[in-house]
Order: sequence, then C-alpha cells, then structure tokens
Amino acid sequence: MKDVKLYDTTLRDGAQTEGISYSVNDKLRIAEKLDDLGVHYIEGGWPGSNPKDMAFFKAAKKLKLKNSEIVAFGSTRRANTAIGRDAIVRGLLDSGTKHITIFGKSWDLHVRDVFRVPLEENLKMISETVSYLKSKGKTIFYDAEHFFDGYKSNPEYSLRTLFAARDAGADCVILCDTNGGTITSDFVEIVKDVLAKLDCPVGIHCHNDCDMAVANSVAAVQAGCTQVQGTFNGYGERCGNANLVSVIGNLKLKLGIDCISSAKLKELTEVSRFIAETSNVKQQENQPFVGNSAFTHKAGVHINAIMKNPVTYEHLDPHLVGNKRRLLVSELSGKSSILLKAEALELDLNLTKEAPKTKKILQLLQKLEHEGYHFEAAEGSLELLLKRAFNKYKKFFELEGFKVVTEHKGNKLVSEATIKLKVNKVEEHTAAEGDGPINALDNALRKALLEFYPALAEMHLSDFKVRVLEEKAGTAAKVRVLIQSQDAKDSWWTIGVSENIIEASWNALVDSIEYKLLKDRK
Repeated sequence: MKDVKLYDTTLRDGAQTEGISYSVNDKLRIAEKLDDLGVHYIEGGWPGSNPKDMAFFKAAKKLKLKNSEIVAFGSTRRANTAIGRDAIVRGLLDSGTKHITIFGKSWDLHVRDVFRVPLEENLKMISETVSYLKSKGKTIFYDAEHFFDGYKSNPEYSLRTLFAARDAGADCVILCDTNGGTITSDFVEIVKDVLAKLDCPVGIHCHNDCDMAVANSVAAVQAGCTQVQGTFNGYGERCGNANLVSVIGNLKLKLGIDCISSAKLKELTEVSRFIAETSNVKQQENQPFVGNSAFTHKAGVHINAIMKNPVTYEHLDPHLVGNKRRLLVSELSGKSSILLKAEALELDLNLTKEAPKTKKILQLLQKLEHEGYHFEAAEGSLELLLKRAFNKYKKFFELEGFKVVTEHKGNKLVSEATIKLKVNKVEEHTAAEGDGPINALDNALRKALLEFYPALAEMHLSDFKVRVLEEKAGTAAKVRVLIQSQDAKDSWWTIGVSENIIEASWNALVDSIEYKLLKDRK
C-alpha cells in the first residue's frame, strides 16, 4: 500500500482567505486538532514576514505534538544576494523548525517579468537556498510555484528548476498548480512526465480556480506522488486550495490509502467543523463528506429506498467520517420520512405507513409548510412538533406575557424586553436590554430561565435569518425566521412564522431553548 503524507497549509494558505484572520491562539488550537487527527505536516506560516507568525513558531515549540511536524514556509534567497545575508533565509532558520518549505519560480514568465533576472540566476537561487538550508541539518520541501503553467510554456526550463532543487538535496519536490487552471487530463500527463524524469519523492499542491483541485490532487497520488498538500475546508486565496477533507476521504475510502487511521477518520467531520468555527466561517452545508447536507435525503422516493438499503443513495456510510444521515420532512417527502424521523428521535409512537397517526402528522406538516414553515431547515422545531403532536413532551415554562420597547438613546437605538413567565408555578418577572428587539428578547428569556436551567449558559445563538414570504404584501407580509443555536457539542435550527416579525422570532427563540433543554434530558 502506497505511503502518502498529508501536508496541511490552513495556517498559511488558508489564512489568506478573504475574511479569515487567525490569532496566534487560533493557530495553536488548529495545529493541535490537526496533530490529533494524524496530519503529518502542518505549515505554520512565513517566519519573519510578520510578528504573528514569529510568535506562533515560538509558541509552537511548547506544543506536545504526537503525529505532526511543524513546517516553516518561505521563498528562495533574493536575486543577487549572498545566501548568508538573506533576511528570508535567516527568518526560516530562526523559526527553529526541523522542516522547511521554500518556494521558487518554475515559470520563465515569472523569472523574466517578476524577478527580472536571467533564467540561470533563478536556478542558482533555488540551488543555493536548498543546499544552504540542508547544510544546517534541515529537511527541505521545495514548492515549484506555477509549475504547470511553466511546463506548458517552457517544459525544458521548468524541469531544470526541479532538477536544481533535487540536486541540491531537496527531500521532496512539490509540483504546484498555483493558478489552479490546469484541466485534469493535461494535469495527469504532466505529472507522469515529471515522475518519469525525477528520481526523488514528488508532492502535489493544487489551487481550486477551475474547481478541480481535489480531483487533480487525487489523480496526482494515483500517478505516484507521495505528498499531498491542501487546506481544511478548501480555504485559501481566490477560489481556495485543494480541500484536504475531501482528499483524505477519497484517499482513505476510495483508494484504500492509509493516510490516517480508520479510528481518526471518524473525527473528520468534527475537526472540519472545529476549524470552520475557529476561522469564524460558516461551513458549507453541502460540503462533501462532512457537510450537514452530505448525507441528507428529502425526496420521498429516495427516503423509501434508503429505508430498504442505504447504498441506493449514499456512496459510503456517513459514520465512517463522523457524519450522520438526515432525513428531511417536508411537503415533498412521504410517510416513510415520518416513520424514519420518529425512529431516529427514539419516539415510541407505534407508527406504520398506513396508521391514521402517520397520515395525520403528514397532513399537519404539509399544512404548516403551506403557511410558510420550512422544517427541512429547522429540525429542532420539527422534533418538538412531533413530540407535541403525540403528547411526548412537557413544557419547560409557561409564558404569561412579554413587552419589547425600542428607543433612541444618545446616538443609538436601544431595545429593552420585559418578560413574565412561570416555571413549575414559580413566577419570574425580568427585563434585559439588547442591540435590537430580538436580542433583547433572547437576553431577557435566558435571564428569566437561567436560575431554573443553568445549562442555558452553555448555549448561544449563532445565526439569525429572516425571509419575507409575501413580497407584494409589503410591511404586512408574513415572515419566516430561522435561528441557529449551538452549545459545546451540537448546533440546531428552529423556526417561527408570523405576520409580526417579533412573534415569529419569539416562536423560534422558544423552540431553540426548549430544544436545548429537551436534548440535555436525553
């Protein structure tokens, strides 16, 4: 079985994503997660380019990593500069890492138009940098930047850049599709030509500008590359890098390559979502392998088939990657989805497809969706609906009333919500301010309930969406409010629909809290 090493560059390439900015602590936490998963190499950043990266490398020395090596990243020496005086090279050595990745130009266009040096000088820059760092006892990975474009333009010269790195002692030469514009058929032919001529380990680094980064990375491994680089969730500049999550899933489950253990593969979804949360980026629902919708079924025909044999509409068992199957209940699904949903929620309803109860709940769902509810997007509310419909639920509190006031104070609007409710016949009357009426309601409701249900302190709202359902009705239109909540272990969506946005939001808020309390009782 082929030995393939995983090289993660989320902390460097991924940090170049628009909207992502990691603190040193963020980078350390992500590094620990990647190490626990079993990623072989973690590129920490470019030492010397900014204070944050230098602080990371200093702090990373204290990490007790079990599986991963931290890698410093930088370029070849500057043109016409003595290697011992080059600030970039000094920064790489000052990082203190045993492993260093340097990148150099393999496209003659860049050498002429960007570096503006003779082609031979570029070869010396590559050779001298690799040789010098090797003399310091370092393991050197050489990233051949823009290799595929360079090969198409001038194959002879682009190959000479690889030979320069190899002959200088590079431990692995990585072919980079930096512009992400190479079609897979052309890509494979180029990789095969390199492997036939280069007698050293070869790796691959793909960008996703043609949406082929994962396919090209997997194809490169099939052709013989033994190191594959990428970022978690495909983060990166422009269209991103090869999504290492999908690369791992395909190598392990489709090609049988043991890039990580089967036990750790079950943590893939959790690690992907952790990195998304730390990056402050909402994970794509339809992300392959780990997305919330990756194993989700909606059509009645699909759900009926899944009940009989999951292989009919799933390319693998979701539990292998730590994900789970979801069966959506909507006006497009049939009785099978009701049965499976009740089973998944462990509701003892004694339902069959022909039972009157099943028909009743399906009619209720179809009626509510006609009114504007959208339960496939709010499974927290769906679970509560089913339990309420079959008397499998006891309310956690009784609302007696609430009031929301918004006023202009100083230079800003301030909202205050007052709530009166009962918990086990104990009356609670409280108020709280917020940035807006919904935030004020949320704060007041939690404040009233926290004494009775301390676990609510673990929960917070992470997303809030409003959609107007009847645009022609103007300000009197019915609105749908979706709220995403989460705690340390889970996240869930709840829904409310009304002509009044406050009422719709309140209904979704109540569901979100009651779902949390119900979940904790299981």
